[in-house]
Amino acid sequence: MKKVVFTLVICIGCIGKNKSIQPVTKPLREAVYASGYVVSKNEYQIFSQVDGYVVDILVKEGEAVKKDQPIFIIESRQQSARYSISRESYNLLAKNNREDSPALMEAKALVASAQSKWLFDSVNFVRYSNLWKDNAITQNEFDRAKLTFDNSKNDLLLQKSRLSKLRDQLKLDLRNAENNLKIAAEESGRYTVRSDVDGQVYKTLKERGELVRRSEALATVGSGSQFYLQLNVDELDIEKVKTGQRIMAKIDAFGGKIFNGIVYKVYPMVDERAQSIRVDADFSDPFLNGFSGLAVEANILIRQKEKALVIPKSFVLPGDSVLIRTNEGKRKVKIVRGIETLDEVEITQGITKDTNVILN
Repeated sequence: MKKVVFTLVICIGCIGKNKSIQPVTKPLREAVYASGYVVSKNEYQIFSQVDGYVVDILVKEGEAVKKDQPIFIIESRQQSARYSISRESYNLLAKNNREDSPALMEAKALVASAQSKWLFDSVNFVRYSNLWKDNAITQNEFDRAKLTFDNSKNDLLLQKSRLSKLRDQLKLDLRNAENNLKIAAEESGRYTVRSDVDGQVYKTLKERGELVRRSEALATVGSGSQFYLQLNVDELDIEKVKTGQRIMAKIDAFGGKIFNGIVYKVYPMVDERAQSIRVDADFSDPFLNGFSGLAVEANILIRQKEKALVIPKSFVLPGDSVLIRTNEGKRKVKIVRGIETLDEVEITQGITKDTNVILN
């Protein structure tokens, strides 16, 4: 992968037949090459949460949207039927929970009837008890009266218990129906697809009348006024890139114009396929052109020196040495490298600006 997009180079083509040069003192920058795209802030894809058909598209590509503004209307007969059934079930159970509902009226009537019978049998039991004390009736007649009284009492308790259980069951059924109605209403609300941000619709991915599946992308939305650079850097350069570093970027659509920026985030995950990491950078000046997805090439500035002793890389021999010419003839000397670009290298030790360096 190439490392630098823009660099200041020495014209080694003008060396000619002399095949030697003297180092030049000049500003030099070391940079890491990156490529990527201009992306709008808060850009995301809207996904459908339901199955259905697109019946209306309320915002066109390029138009501004507000948060919670409807963008798509999706319709499904199945969901509409589910909501209708849930609503009818809730209305029926709400009616049954009223005190004048047929179910409760019937249960209360059974309680009233059992209570009347219990009152009658209790009076009758008291009368038979008094007659039994006076030996006016037989033991069998007294036992029958007591049994009738006990049965009436038990029946009254049973009817009251049934009434209480019926009320509890109706309340439970109503709560369940209410929850089902809320869920159906919420799912029905999802058929109106809304924007989560203030921004702009960059792309719609469905046409009116198209079938939409759950979790299928519908549109791309993002900020219409704020943009950043989403860059990819070779994994070999990971250790060099840090937040706060300056960048110089070229956007293909703007010819040779240079855009400056600052790295604000370096992602920890390496893309296995591209063998690169993602780096995000903000523009130093507002990017007002309003296009997301523009291709970018950039240099991330690692370090720079205003007065560096520089020679072309082609003059450096294997083992970090150079061939120089002296009064005694040619000889090889060791050097220490500093900042490097694609074509040039800074020499920090081994030669001076007066040294004649020979191209081998």
